[in-house]
Amino acid sequence: MFKHFRISILFTLMCLALGTWYGWSESGSVAGALRILWIVSVLAVLEISLSFDNAVVNASVLEGMDELWRKRFLTWGMVFAVYGMFIFFPLAIVAVAAGIGPVEAFRLSLSNPAQYETIMHAAHPGIAGFGGAFLLLVGLKFFFDSDKEVHWIKVVEEQLTKFSVVPMVETVVVLLTLWWVSSYLPEGVSWTYLVAGILGIVTFLLVEALGKFLENRETKLKAAGAIVRSGFGSFIYLNVLDATFSFDGVIGAFALSNNMIVIALGLSIGAMFVRSLTLLMVKQGTLAEYRYLEHGAFWAIIALGVIMLVSAHWEVPDTITGLVGAVLIVASLGWSIRHRKRHPEHY
Repeated sequence: MFKHFRISILFTLMCLALGTWYGWSESGSVAGALRILWIVSVLAVLEISLSFDNAVVNASVLEGMDELWRKRFLTWGMVFAVYGMFIFFPLAIVAVAAGIGPVEAFRLSLSNPAQYETIMHAAHPGIAGFGGAFLLLVGLKFFFDSDKEVHWIKVVEEQLTKFSVVPMVETVVVLLTLWWVSSYLPEGVSWTYLVAGILGIVTFLLVEALGKFLENRETKLKAAGAIVRSGFGSFIYLNVLDATFSFDGVIGAFALSNNMIVIALGLSIGAMFVRSLTLLMVKQGTLAEYRYLEHGAFWAIIALGVIMLVSAHWEVPDTITGLVGAVLIVASLGWSIRHRKRHPEHY
């Protein structure tokens, strides 16, 4: 098991060392260096707790990808997650919101982090609308499936399966949720929130359409005798999903620090461990061994999507966000272990 986390551990030590050095260079004191070291460590734990369900979902998709695209996601996707979401995404938000260039946004993050944080928080309704809509669709899509035969919370999941005969039922649920939350927001903020939510829905549908188009294309090529390497559609889907999962981590990080460098170091550690967890689950076939673990992850995604959507109006502590996902994952794992003991013939 250690070999799967070796790179993550080395990366963690490097980031902690950089954080300590940065704290010392900025404050000139041991206390300042230790303070930054503590914040970086807490941010790493925050990102891991918020993204464990992301690792489970990633593993479920990666199991169906060939080795080439699997490696590409675990390498290129990692670069996109770290540099794209934890560094360039906040800079892009601030640049657009403040009407300045990306270089000026970067300088602002270092010279006036308080103003940088204020601008980021002002953009939160739009981020919550887009990310919440996308994640809620991901979760609902899993349960609104007429072919789904395994159910964890049967009293709920069996009913959701029945409703899957209604075309685009998950999209209707998300639209109604967006409308409900927007009714509590001020007029200008409400419009921004709704547009962002609709764009989140459109993004999900486009990624789904791209995946099906590539899947059909590969099926035709294989039928014609051509050798194809599948996985590009899933690669795009996973990168968009990873990016969406990162929204709450980036926003929540400002509760601990408004320094972009400190946030990037802490969240990057978390992202590396999520990558290692994903790889471990794929290699060991964890999802096949634990029957309901995937269900718990998708319920956690639904919970996270709802929390993101309502956070545009009602503040939800990051502790609750992390605990809800953790409780659902642990509960599904416990039920899976119980099922293995009672029905060993299924494994």
